[in-house]
Amino acid sequence: MIRNSTFRLWTMLILISCACSSPKPSNEMNAKINDLMTQMTLEEKIGQMNLYNGFWEVTGPVPQEGAAADKYQHLKQGYVGAMLNIHGVENVRQLQELAVNESRLGIPLLFGYDVIHGYKTLAPIPLAEAASWDLEAIQQSARVAAIEASAAGINWTFAPMMDISRDARWGRVMEGGGEDPYLGSKIAVARVRGFQGDDLSAVNTIAACAKHFAGYGFAEAGRDYNTVDIGTSTLYNMVLPPFKAAVDGGVRTVMNSFNVLNGIPATGNTLLQRDILKRSWGFDGFVVSDWASGNEMITHGFARDYSHVAELAANSGSDMDMESYAYVKHLKALVDSGKVDISVIDDAVRRILKVKFELGLFDDPYKYCDPDREKDLIYHEDHQKAVLDMAKKSMVLLKNETKLLPLSKEQQKIAVIGALANDKNSPLGSWRISSDDNTAVSVLEGLLSYTDQVTYIKGAELVTAETTFRHEAPINEIDKSGFGEAVTLAGKSDVVVMVLGEHGFQSGEGRSRTRLDLPGVQQELLEAVYEANQNIILVLMNGRPLAIPWAAENIPTILETWQLGSQSGNAIAQVLFGDYNPSGKLPMTFPRSVGQVPIFYNHFSTGRPDATEMVFWSHYMDESNSPLYPFGHGLSYTTFNYSDLTVEVTGSAEVDVQVAVTNSGQVAGEEVAQVYIRDVVASVVRPVKELKAFKKFSLDPGQSQTLEFKLTEKELGYYDNEGKFIIEPGKFEIMVGTSSVEGLTGEFVL
Repeated sequence: MIRNSTFRLWTMLILISCACSSPKPSNEMNAKINDLMTQMTLEEKIGQMNLYNGFWEVTGPVPQEGAAADKYQHLKQGYVGAMLNIHGVENVRQLQELAVNESRLGIPLLFGYDVIHGYKTLAPIPLAEAASWDLEAIQQSARVAAIEASAAGINWTFAPMMDISRDARWGRVMEGGGEDPYLGSKIAVARVRGFQGDDLSAVNTIAACAKHFAGYGFAEAGRDYNTVDIGTSTLYNMVLPPFKAAVDGGVRTVMNSFNVLNGIPATGNTLLQRDILKRSWGFDGFVVSDWASGNEMITHGFARDYSHVAELAANSGSDMDMESYAYVKHLKALVDSGKVDISVIDDAVRRILKVKFELGLFDDPYKYCDPDREKDLIYHEDHQKAVLDMAKKSMVLLKNETKLLPLSKEQQKIAVIGALANDKNSPLGSWRISSDDNTAVSVLEGLLSYTDQVTYIKGAELVTAETTFRHEAPINEIDKSGFGEAVTLAGKSDVVVMVLGEHGFQSGEGRSRTRLDLPGVQQELLEAVYEANQNIILVLMNGRPLAIPWAAENIPTILETWQLGSQSGNAIAQVLFGDYNPSGKLPMTFPRSVGQVPIFYNHFSTGRPDATEMVFWSHYMDESNSPLYPFGHGLSYTTFNYSDLTVEVTGSAEVDVQVAVTNSGQVAGEEVAQVYIRDVVASVVRPVKELKAFKKFSLDPGQSQTLEFKLTEKELGYYDNEGKFIIEPGKFEIMVGTSSVEGLTGEFVL
């Protein structure tokens, strides 16, 4: 038997030989991986496929018994490939030293964490960022998150989430890019680039993870972890495009999902993981399970026991097991019995080692463990500036009927009402597990930085007790004792800023809702204040689209601010006072009623879409079919005029589109021009319209610009029901404008 010191020397030689310029040639890296693989026992290979959650206070006593002690021994034996929820340089370094110095081969660990919209300095929630339609800003936001996370020892994030979803009841819509696969694909790539940078071996980059593969956003009834049952047309054309874009963009890891798809749990789904992702798309990173999703295959009724879980998951292409313990306990016996071929193990391990090499962990296992970087970069001033910029770009002006906005800086008396207005925690949003509580700038603080003519009254509590990440927010459904004071203040004020919406922990994982209205007594508070003063600016804070038909009809000005993170109050104040002209556009449709959900712009036409004198057409008896606010909607303090649309077919599958846009208002502003097409007749029915291009640009008052778009086969084709990409000749309709329902129209023929 070769002594441990020999292996230690061999590992050091690898570390020295890897200290070359990055990126390394693939043949050199593959040779090093092959050399390492020849030295590994089967148990050590399986260990690389094992991902554990943090299980003890790293700086405290070593666990002596129980599951924690077993995990500790596995670390020393090299039976762990990655850890999650370990962060902070001191903690990460101690575990990395344990793996590198105590295990036989000294293979470094990956350290994963849910860095969703920031580490300590928090950007807006991802759905809010999607509303910016600003890919450069979104990429920069992820860059800031990667810099801070890497400074705290993290080298892998379980983000971005790129699940397309049409159902606002699903709490995790806050974590994604909305309902559209084209916009979602662009955002997915921007976030991957932000996290991974141009050089994955740089100390300030981290590996990204495209999740959840696949279909998770289509959970039935919007209930988290629920069954998914969709057709192949929806799978190939709506669900998969953002993942394909991320793979093409170089994402290094992919996470499978909790749900079943066509009756097969994603963690055990060969079609998704091996056939589509690895074979068809050529993905060369690794697939990680979601938290214990392997074990859930037993509950689904797909696996008999934990051994069967390991067999199904490994054979179907799930490379790393998160917190199921199925691989570390059962894979060796499955290989010995022939139920899992050794080639399956070798393929998974090579993929995992490849990412570790690419991150530079074999060059320096402690490269992410610099306490000076951690001290200097957490909450850095530049990061605060970046998330402030992102927050301003994320807001959507839904309505400004009487031009209450922007507020004058010499404004009359301003009443500020609503518990969220003085909240420094809720605006941080959900999925902020490493953030510090109460570090957001509140709306009240932001307004007071502009004027002292502000008086605040809570009006009503939103939640009845302190809430935490792990628990649902208890909503105030009863206490209206503060209404009278709020109404009195409103009556004495010139304008009322009402800050209403959801608590930051009312959206996110496990936080589905059956109602999409203003929670608790907030709607009643809004109506009571309206009776005293109709000059209301409604500032919405929420993690999902809301159904607010009364407000849409009665309140003159509505600003959708979502949950904007650390700089919330400053960003909102700058928009309210006109120092920033809002430019956001909705990435998800707002319904009139929860009964319309799921509602989305790119739906199919029914056979009876149009109103008739008879009752027999596709409609509701008690509500309009149309959304409250459509996908792509968003106003500005100025106006934009579209003219001179030209459409020219320049090739067999190439179309040039031009349109002139003029700022016809009085102030400078940004606009997002959107291009939609419809393939009128196809062998597989196409949606009534599909977003295929957009541009965000700025114009001064009176300034015009001619925009040019080129649609190619990538935009003009689609996937058939077998997943084959096709382009068919025929007539296409086109619309170019300011939202999915407003613009100039034309047509062309391929």
